Amino acid sequence: MKRSQLVSLLGLSGVATSENARARRWGRLLEWPMLGVAIWIMVEWYLGAKGLSPPWLVTLTNWVVWLAFTVEAVVLTRLVDDKLFYLRTNWLNLFIILAGIPVLWGAAPYAAMLRSFRLLIAVQVLINMSGTLRALLARNHLGTTLVVSLIVIVIAGILAAGIDPAVKHPLDGIWWAWVTVTTVGYGDIVPVSAAGKILGAILILLGVGLFSMLTASFSVYFISQKEEEFEEVIEEEIDLNQVQMLEQLQNIEKRLEQLEQALQGVADRLQSK
Repeated sequence: MKRSQLVSLLGLSGVATSENARARRWGRLLEWPMLGVAIWIMVEWYLGAKGLSPPWLVTLTNWVVWLAFTVEAVVLTRLVDDKLFYLRTNWLNLFIILAGIPVLWGAAPYAAMLRSFRLLIAVQVLINMSGTLRALLARNHLGTTLVVSLIVIVIAGILAAGIDPAVKHPLDGIWWAWVTVTTVGYGDIVPVSAAGKILGAILILLGVGLFSMLTASFSVYFISQKEEEFEEVIEEEIDLNQVQMLEQLQNIEKRLEQLEQALQGVADRLQSK
């Protein structure tokens, strides 16, 4: 089964790529507030698990989650062309909305079930956002670069544990390599041997290059997103102009028909005389 078919079966498809430009743009715009809702869900779930979530926060979370999914479903259903297909491939949104109604009205037996179900809601939002993440990682082979960097960090950490006496364990070495590559440098682990310092210098250079690539990839990605949004706006304006032009042509055609009928009436009267 293809990934798209699986996502559709689970009710997590979002707006189809074949939909109109306006629906796709609003689908992307709504991803970010929904991501905030997902983060809120996980934070509130953690607080509840620790017994730190007050009743008012639970009530507020219930309303925020329900309203967010309701607004998203209403807006996107209104904008998409194939409304039935969108609702069928995003049935989980409808389930969340309907399941949340008894909880909002104080039906206590459903509260615990919905609370556990919120984690699935957060997963849904993250899956919908995964398309944006994949597009970002695919640009300039960024995903491959990150994987290679992770492998280098692990290898460097293990090497550091073997060549430097200040690094006692491979996990400590990996931690040191991580903070060195990210140019954070907590200073809790510092190499004392010449080999360890050389390895640290190489990791620092790797970190500078990696973050330069990350910054460039992020910049190019967001610029391309703006260009795509601009192109979609132009497409909408072209479509709107075409509709207006068609209406004008229809009005001209109607007036020509009326003029033709008037001229035919005049000709008939002249012939009768």
